[in-house]
Amino acid sequence: MKLKLFTPDATKSSEKDFNVPTFEGNKGLQAVKEVVVAHRANARLGTHSTKTRGEVRGGGKKPWNQKGTGRARAGSIRSPLWVGGGVVFGPKPRDYSKKINGKVKALAFSRALFDRASAGDVSVIEAFAPKEAKTKVMNQVIDRIAPVGRVLIVDEPFSSEAARAARNLDRVTLQEASKLNTLDLCTYTKIVMSSKALEKIIARANGGQS
Repeated sequence: MKLKLFTPDATKSSEKDFNVPTFEGNKGLQAVKEVVVAHRANARLGTHSTKTRGEVRGGGKKPWNQKGTGRARAGSIRSPLWVGGGVVFGPKPRDYSKKINGKVKALAFSRALFDRASAGDVSVIEAFAPKEAKTKVMNQVIDRIAPVGRVLIVDEPFSSEAARAARNLDRVTLQEASKLNTLDLCTYTKIVMSSKALEKIIARANGGQS
């Protein structure tokens, strides 16, 4: 598959063939969905909690007599019908995590990489090597490759100069190739990888690792 390859300053580009895994039809799309859902579910803390009528403090005394007042019957001021009362079927702490089979993860990763590359959303840069470790310089490079949207830049590993120059850009996120996952591939408008990072990612995708 041919991808755009930029020089380190992104002033020039050319097309180069990369051995990105290819797919036909809908193979792997369900796996992508399952893995993305699992990633998002695993990020949930599950610490939400509400109190039932038995856990809310107070309400031990009957508010008024059962009969003779003209008002509706009431047994406790902590009834779910009352303001400040308990909550019926409210959320309780729980574990949202989902387990995904390793082969499904690997398939999803490869399919997501293929889809983004096919759509032209993956660009390659020879190296993230700014002349100066300055945010302004890195911003100019990123703007030439991806002028709009959220951008994920991937390297393996990032040099201290490149990391320092890119970390304060609002629309840019840094990720190492070894930690790249399916959710990363699906989230960002544009993905910019160094040649070294893409080689590692392709080897990982073709080797069946997630």
